[in-house]
Amino acid sequence: MSGAAASKRILRTTVAAAAAGAVMLAPMAPLAQEAAAPLDPVSIRIGSNAEFTRIEFAGAVGARSRVRREGRDVVVRIGSTAAPDVSRLKVDPPRGVEKVETRAVRGATELVLTLAEGADARTGTADGAVYLNLYPDAPAAPAATSSRPSVAVTAAATPARVTLSFAWATPVAAAVFRRGEAVWVVFDAAARLDMSGATALGPVSDARWTAGPDHVAIRFAAPEGLAVSAVARGSNWTVVIGGQPVAVEGIPVEREDAGEPALVARMAGATRVVWLTDPLAGDRFAAVTALAPGKGFADRRRTVDLALLPTAQGLAVETLTSDLSIEAGGDLVTISRPDGLTLSPPSAALNAAAIGDGAPRKAKHPALILSEWADPGLGGFTARYRQLQDGAAVEAMAAADDPRASAEARFALARFLVGSGLGYEAVGVLNSIVARAPGMAGEPELRGLRGAARASIGRLEEAQGDFASAAVAGDPASAVWRGYIASTQGDWAAARQAFAAGAAAVDAFPAAWRARFGAAHAMAALETGDLDAARALLEYSFSQNAPAADQLTARLVQARLFELDGRSDRALAVYQAVGRAPLDAVSVPAKLGVVRLSLAKGTMKVDAAANELEGLRWRWRGDATELAVIRQLGQLYLSQGLYREALTALKGAGPGLNRLEGAADIQADLGAAFRMLFLEGGADGLQPVQALGLFYDFRELTPIGADGDEMVRRLARRLVDVDLLDQAAELLKYQVDNRLEGVAKAQVATDLAAIYLMDRQAEPALQAIWSSRTTMLPTALNTQRRALEARALTELGRFDHALEVLGADASPEASEVRAEVFWKQEKWGQAAALYEARLGDRYRDPATLTAVEEARLIRAGIGYSLGRDRAALARLSRNFGPFVPGARAKTALSIALDDGAGGGASSGDFAALAASADTFAGWVAAMKAELRTKTGGNRPAAPAR
Repeated sequence: MSGAAASKRILRTTVAAAAAGAVMLAPMAPLAQEAAAPLDPVSIRIGSNAEFTRIEFAGAVGARSRVRREGRDVVVRIGSTAAPDVSRLKVDPPRGVEKVETRAVRGATELVLTLAEGADARTGTADGAVYLNLYPDAPAAPAATSSRPSVAVTAAATPARVTLSFAWATPVAAAVFRRGEAVWVVFDAAARLDMSGATALGPVSDARWTAGPDHVAIRFAAPEGLAVSAVARGSNWTVVIGGQPVAVEGIPVEREDAGEPALVARMAGATRVVWLTDPLAGDRFAAVTALAPGKGFADRRRTVDLALLPTAQGLAVETLTSDLSIEAGGDLVTISRPDGLTLSPPSAALNAAAIGDGAPRKAKHPALILSEWADPGLGGFTARYRQLQDGAAVEAMAAADDPRASAEARFALARFLVGSGLGYEAVGVLNSIVARAPGMAGEPELRGLRGAARASIGRLEEAQGDFASAAVAGDPASAVWRGYIASTQGDWAAARQAFAAGAAAVDAFPAAWRARFGAAHAMAALETGDLDAARALLEYSFSQNAPAADQLTARLVQARLFELDGRSDRALAVYQAVGRAPLDAVSVPAKLGVVRLSLAKGTMKVDAAANELEGLRWRWRGDATELAVIRQLGQLYLSQGLYREALTALKGAGPGLNRLEGAADIQADLGAAFRMLFLEGGADGLQPVQALGLFYDFRELTPIGADGDEMVRRLARRLVDVDLLDQAAELLKYQVDNRLEGVAKAQVATDLAAIYLMDRQAEPALQAIWSSRTTMLPTALNTQRRALEARALTELGRFDHALEVLGADASPEASEVRAEVFWKQEKWGQAAALYEARLGDRYRDPATLTAVEEARLIRAGIGYSLGRDRAALARLSRNFGPFVPGARAKTALSIALDDGAGGGASSGDFAALAASADTFAGWVAAMKAELRTKTGGNRPAAPAR
């Protein structure tokens, strides 16, 4: 379809729609306040005084050494297979050290120092190095001091953010800033941090703290995308990592050219300069603390001598020079060097004439798009584009020689591209600026423009990273973009909050974006239950006279509003009109609305709806619309009993969508469907083999704990019913070996042993019983396990051992096994007596004997005959003779009860007759029936691991 045809179709669609819609924390290594750590991987430094010898292990590898004591040996493990140079230590061992050795271990080298009698060693970390203090005589333990107060640190965390509170007794100054993938919090007073209340840190990890004589600092490992805020209330400081950044007063930094060039920051309440060394990178930097209220440096500025980092509070300065001076006093912070800083001349900025008159001007807010940016001028788009591109190219060439060169021409080109809707090209220009001058990544306009360009082309996660920067924390235009992104991702509460924060900037955007933002805000208001606000926002969106495509987005929101108002006919009409648009971004959610309403009205068949949804799930992917389609399709398949199709559809919401709010609902649907199938009996209508296949294909959905174990046992019992004994045993064996313990393990192992015995596998049955032995089992369970163990031993021919296991147990189960043992031992009289006892007074009930009862009766008769107990056989015949005419095995039962049949018979004469009395088959049937009676209310008493 040509562009003109598509535009006409969109316009027709818009008109139709309008008509229809009328960690565990550990102490940090003390941070150095001296020169930066050496660059060698392992550097060993040695010094001594009258009291002790100090050995330091520095460098990128040496600083991560580990020290342990083994008797008189002090072992230093260095994470390198290359042996360090310890020649000085070996030739001239420190006082109190008898010998020094090195030894190679897997992946490392160990340095072993053997102490003399009475000598001692102390270890620790400082200045980015691990140190070892060696004393010829053990030093006296230092007296405990309490000069440093303890400051309680508490944390409140969610998966996306963590709020840390530092409860100081008196007001202190602070510096809070991000440095790479770490967030630093520095206070200008000495203290001990009590971290016991800050164990849950959400997205943050590896919290480590250190204290100096005049400060305390803590470092958190935190992903770069998380914003950082700091607020003081009284003497308490609150630091938030993640979530929405909080705007603070900016700190102006100006050059001072009177005398030697320097930089001066005007920061009210500046108190102290704290020099620190990063324990991972090993480089040196400074934090300048300041008293409340909050004040930060939103920019990132780099010179030849130093770099100023963006901060949420105070200042942070990186430097590679050793003579940089930073002085804090009153409201001024002065940064200088003895011979002056190397700064660019004030006139170095590129003259605006280089890019022509009327170049796109900088907006009031970093993330704001101005309508005038798209103005091509008298020469038209191509001429304006070439003019701005040439100016940017000249500037880029200058920047190749001087990274501090102005970027104004390139920013002007980026503004023109963003305003013209060329987001991909704008991102390329802005990325090239950062590539040539990485320090520009902290420029508010770069973050705002790039975030806007990325959001406009659907790269929402990348845009979130830009808008989470501290550089745009207080920018209302950036807040508008954050609201738009949150609404697109289905995070309605966050969207409303962000839109409210950016209300002052919305009207400054071009009409098309005002319409889009209004529609997105209206949907957020609608989904949070504020229908009045949704109506007002829709009116605002429609009033912008935006392009047709943007009006269609608002019509979708209008249709949803009609649904909630109960006007489903009008909603359906709008959905149908919008669904004809040649834009998947609006037609897919519209068609989803058509399916939903048509199903509710009964005007669309279920199979037709499923086919429509299957098509939609592949047409639009990656946001809340895809999740809604998948969820509707899964619920539709479940209602039809198409369980495999339902689980497959719901599982189709891959990990790439987990960031969206609706992803949790999909996972809940998956869990509920699996629970319904295998815990609540939904899969009972499937063939056992089908149920087993379904379970194995989606077994990762099995919940942890008692419910998941019960699912497995239910499925195993169904498999036993159809004699799929190997598969049933495999399911239960995994539970016994991996998931259960205590009484629960013993109960499931008992079922497993019974299944093994049904399959004539006596040895695995014994292993199941023996490997699950435990104390304090219920009496009934002990009785069952004893009988199964004895039956397994009987199958293996270990008759005496089987009788020992049964002991004096007179339970029916034990009597049954004991009779089996006597029968196989050819102790006919004893076996017959037990079989007759199992029948009891059954002869008083005229009902037809069961197959199991017939088998016992036949064995009793044969046993009395072979044991030549004529009196017992006569009694048996008298009592049970009336049952012969209605028996299943009439002939066998008649012969067995004939008190004259066994007069001179031998065991061989009764072989065929005994074979017909199969008590094992009766036991198997009884065990199957018993397993069937075990339901969810019969779960193990002990929880699964």
